[in-house]
Amino acid sequence: MRKWIYVALVTLCLFCINGAVLAASAVTPDGYFNGIRLAGKVRVVDSFPDIRVQVVSAFPDLRVQTVNYFPDNIGQWQFVDYGEDFTVQFVNSFPDIRIQFVNSFPGVP
Repeated sequence: MRKWIYVALVTLCLFCINGAVLAASAVTPDGYFNGIRLAGKVRVVDSFPDIRVQVVSAFPDLRVQTVNYFPDNIGQWQFVDYGEDFTVQFVNSFPDIRIQFVNSFPGVP
């Protein structure tokens, strides 16, 4: 009987640890993803992006505000055709990060 209780507790702990790892965001609290600062000039590409992005309406990793000039703060993106800081590809599945477009208060939630 004790063996079954022990096995059940170990299994429960493994599920809890696995859930915590899955819930962790890919974006650091200071606004970086794999060494890329998530602010600045962004070019949208169809292949070989720096970051694969999925647009969501809830629970984003990053809130993004599009701006025309001076994208200095985390989450402020200016979409350009050349001279980009990093490239993104918009995808529907298996993203690196999830973003939500906002009109104010961009950044890491």
